[in-house]
Parts: sequence; structure tokens; C-alpha cells
Amino acid sequence: MSETDPQSREKGKSLQPLKSLVPFIAPYKGTLIIAMVALLISSAAMLAMPIAVRNVIDHGFSAEDAANVDRYFFVLLLFALAIGFFGAARAYFVNWLGERVVADVRSQVFAHVVYMDPGFFETTRMGEVLSRLTADTTLIQSVSGVSLSIVLRSSIQFVGALILLAYTNIELMGILMLIFPFVVLPIIAVGRWLRRLSRDSQDRIADASGQAAEILGNAQTVQSFVAEQLEVDRFSHAIDLSFTTAVRRIRVRALMTTVATVSVFGALIFVLWIGAQAVLQGDITGGELGQFVLYAMFVGFSAGALSEVWGEVQRAAGAMERLTELLEMQPAIHPPEHPVPLPSPASGSVKFDQVNFSYPSRPGELAINNFSLEIEPGEHVAFVGPSGAGKSTIFQLLLRFYDPQQGRLLVDGIDINLADPQDVRGTMALVPQECVIFGESATDNIRFGRPDASDEQVRAAAIAASADEFIRNLPNGYDTYLGEKGARLSGGQKQRIAIARAILADPAILLLDEATSALDAESERLVQEALDKLQENRTTLVIAHRLATVLEADRIVVLDSGTILDIGRHEELVTRNAVYAQMVKLQFGSTVLQAEQAV
Repeated sequence: MSETDPQSREKGKSLQPLKSLVPFIAPYKGTLIIAMVALLISSAAMLAMPIAVRNVIDHGFSAEDAANVDRYFFVLLLFALAIGFFGAARAYFVNWLGERVVADVRSQVFAHVVYMDPGFFETTRMGEVLSRLTADTTLIQSVSGVSLSIVLRSSIQFVGALILLAYTNIELMGILMLIFPFVVLPIIAVGRWLRRLSRDSQDRIADASGQAAEILGNAQTVQSFVAEQLEVDRFSHAIDLSFTTAVRRIRVRALMTTVATVSVFGALIFVLWIGAQAVLQGDITGGELGQFVLYAMFVGFSAGALSEVWGEVQRAAGAMERLTELLEMQPAIHPPEHPVPLPSPASGSVKFDQVNFSYPSRPGELAINNFSLEIEPGEHVAFVGPSGAGKSTIFQLLLRFYDPQQGRLLVDGIDINLADPQDVRGTMALVPQECVIFGESATDNIRFGRPDASDEQVRAAAIAASADEFIRNLPNGYDTYLGEKGARLSGGQKQRIAIARAILADPAILLLDEATSALDAESERLVQEALDKLQENRTTLVIAHRLATVLEADRIVVLDSGTILDIGRHEELVTRNAVYAQMVKLQFGSTVLQAEQAV
């Protein structure tokens, strides 16, 4: 699905992708039946009108039948009322169905994407996904609503008018059928061309959306490097490509409309000219020709409407093809058919058993190499090492965002590959170095990992994380909207919200990625006290960048290039491990290192 693989997208030549809409329409078959009944009644009334008009022309204007003129026109009025009422009912129910279907499609696409594995998000631009959720589903909304209504109505009227044309005058109908293929085939050919251009147009819109999302999501970085004009130019170029593709699509759409209109009405005019000659020769009556003219007009208008909507249907088929591609993608990480339940309550033991792992983007490079480690329940273990040593990868594997190529990871004695990933993640809480704050209230952000928590529990977690005071000072306290990505908070405040979230989740295993790195000295002291209490009787794994935060760890694991170099306490490692000693020297200075080694 990545924008880098355009060749993988075969341009469809049929409406097959629209079959994927059937499961979304099926739950509302009652509404569809009501719409179809209203459609049939309104179409039947429309198709019956020319017969009444024929009677008016042939009989209503004769002196001997003058008394029936009122009755003929009253019947026409009844037909008009039926067409108006049932036509409105058909439009309402079909459009309701279209809105409901597109809402369900959007919900299912979003639900599918949110369960995808990290590999999907590494190779997919979110702007493209958002384009499919918005632009593509809008096209589906059109075809399953207004366009579907027009297609159904025009199709019934087209077929019905053709049958009644044959009933009215089989000879004229035969002539019309002989020239009909010369009308339809060009429309179909141009329609397929339009389908391909529509798909290209949607792809260019997705590219532009992806760029916009990336730029606006990193606006401060763009501005700090004075790169606004560079990004404006990049986006303008993407928009120009989108516009150029759209113009080609519009031209072909206009060509198709021209071809359809000229060919359909040209054929009808030719047949009507023949009919006019037959009236002059006395072969048919004026009423019969009038009836034929009306049915011919129905055929023409219906064919014109179908040709006009055909372009929308082609675009919708392309959009549904894109959405179907997304829905058919399966995450690499998924629960087994019969997952093994984890013990409840969880004790928090962790075991890495000869784990080897390479990221999918770097298959030849081991991020974790022959990694074996057992962590007892309640143990406090810190991971240290240079950048790229594999510290974050350990958390990624433990949360089962990836599966190792070799070896096993066990939580409470259960191989996590045999368990439901959500059950595994439910035993843990992560406080990352770069906290994620959602565009919701402070309460909603803290309650994120435990939606059923009460307001009192939320506040207790905030107090424990030293976040209560600044939250209460916000304009609306705990109900204050924090802004997208927590724009209304400082870095330290975001960190304390994330810590409160982890405290409220009450996990068996706590994962801390230098959780106090963004705090000032006083806040760090308060939060560290809260974390010390939180870590009691709880397994805690810490990724440490500042060694001062892990001096009291039960064990420190020194990593380099995904391999364990040494394991021990601080005072042990500083004397026997060169990598760890060098890290202490860089952070604390050689004087401190010498003093500790002397001890």
C-alpha cells in the first residue's frame, strides 16, 4: 500500500470491486426493499403516462368522446402524484442507505487499520490512509446513495421504456435496436478510460494529503529550519500533479457526456424522423407516435443519466478497490486460533529465551542477538548501552509489536506467541520517553488505559504522579482540552500525565523509557518518589539513558549491538565492564568513576 509501489495497483476494468459493498448493504435490506417498492411504483406510474397521453391525443380531442377529457387528465394527475410521492420516498430511503453504508465502511476501515502491526505504519503514509477514509468513502457515499438511486430509477425506466417501445411499434423499435450497439460501445470504452484516470486522481489526492499531514504534524520543525517555503513548494507541486490528473479526468468525463448525448439523441431523432414519415403516410396514428416519442424520450433521458452516472460508478469502483485493498491487508501480529490464557492475576515474570530478531526493513542486521534473560516478579531491571544497542527493541518484542525470528518470550511462563497480543499488552503499561497526549481532556488522557476508572481514581493517579496541581490550574481543570499532541502542556507536564496514566492502569509489568527525563529537579524528585512506590511488588523494566536513574536497580543489563555484555549492580559493573565504565565516565566525569572504582 505504500506510495512507493504504484505498479502493484492494477487498474481495474470492471465494477467487481463494488461487490464488496454487499456485506455493508445486507444489514439494511429492509430499507432497501422499501426503497425498491417505492422505485417500482414511481417508475410504473412514469411508464404508464405515455399510454394516457396517447388516449388523450387519439380520443380526448374528438367531439364524440369529449366527456372523457376530464377523466383522462385526472388520471394524468394521479400518475403525477404517484411519481412525486413515491419518487421522494425512493430518494429518501436510498440516500439514507448511502449515508449508513459509508458510515459503516469508514468505521470498519478505521477499526481494521488501528489493529495493524507497526510494520504497516512504517511503510504507509497516514495521509494516504486518511484519504481513503475521507475522499474514497465520499465516492462510495455517492454511488451507494444518489448515484444508486439514479442508476436504479434510470435502469428500470430504460428497460421498461424499451419494452413499451416494442409494444407501441415493433418496427420502429427494431430500427432503434439495430443502431443501439453503436451508441453503447463508445460509452463503455470511454468509461473504462475514465475509471483508470479516476484511480490516478485519487492516488494523487492521497499523496498530497500525506504530504500535508506530515508537514502540519511537524510544523515547529519546519519553522525552526526556516523551511516553510520549501514545504509550500513541495505541497504546491503535489497539488499541481493532482490538478493535472483531475483535469485529464474531467476532459474524459466531458468527452463521455458528449459521446453519450450525441449518440443517444442522434439515434432517437433518426428513429422519430422515420416515425413522422409513417404518420404522414397513415401507417400509425398521431397518438401512437406521441406515445412512441415519450417512450423514446424516456429511453434517451435514462440512457443519458446512466452514462452520466457511469463515470461516478467507475470512480466509486476505483475507490472501493482501494478500500478493499486496505481491508484485505492482514497484520503480521495476530492472535492464534486458540489463544492460551495468561494467569490471572498476573505475577509479572518475564523470560527471553535465546531470542534473535531483525527488523523487516533490515533483515540482514540482528537488532537482538542470542538474547537470554530471566526476570523475576517484582524485580527492577535496567537496560543500558549506546544508541542502537537494542534497548527499545526489547520493549517492542515484549509488547509483541514484532515476533522474533528465533527464540521465545515468556510472560508468567506463557509463550506470548501462543497468547492473545491484547492479553499480553494488558499486563503491561508503557511510559515512553516521548509521551503521547491525545486531543482530549486531562481526565480522558489519564483514563486512557482504564476507561472504567472513576474520577476519584483518576485524580488519585494524578496526585501520585505530581500532576494534580498543574491540572487543577488549567482553565477547566481536569476537563480542560489539552490540544492536539498536548499542545497546551509543557514537556514535563506531558510526562506526568503519561505517568499518571500508567499508575491508573495498575500493570503487573511496568515499562519505563527514561520516564523522568523531561522533568525539572523538583518534579523529578516527586515523580521518582511516586514511581518508587509504584514499583513495589511490581516488575519494572527501565531503558536508561541517564545512569543516575538506575543506580538502585536490582540488576543492570549492559547491551551493545543487541548482545548482553554484562549483568550486575552498578557498583559491580563500574569495576569490571569497560562499556559501562565509559558511560559512567562520560556522564559523571573521571573523578567520580575513579572514586567508585576505588570503593
